[in-house]
Amino acid sequence: MSMYSEECLKTFLKDQKKLFDEPVAETPEEAEAFLEDCMAVIVDSLSEVREYFEEEGVDMEGMTEAELEEVSEVFPLPDGTYLIVEG
Repeated sequence: MSMYSEECLKTFLKDQKKLFDEPVAETPEEAEAFLEDCMAVIVDSLSEVREYFEEEGVDMEGMTEAELEEVSEVFPLPDGTYLIVEG
């Protein structure tokens, strides 16, 4: 079973150009394979997005939640969770 929901895959397909110059996937199956290959993660809140980037050594100090949500690697999902894809 996929760890990425149908809505997650649709969101990534629709918004992938915010992170990549050219599409990396055309179908939900390609999107799922790509996300698995780059070990994309889903977190429950913006505070978890912040924690993720801090653990990766990215300085998020002083960033508002609105700014954090706009980071190109962060994809807000319809259910209120966030997909993080490292390009």
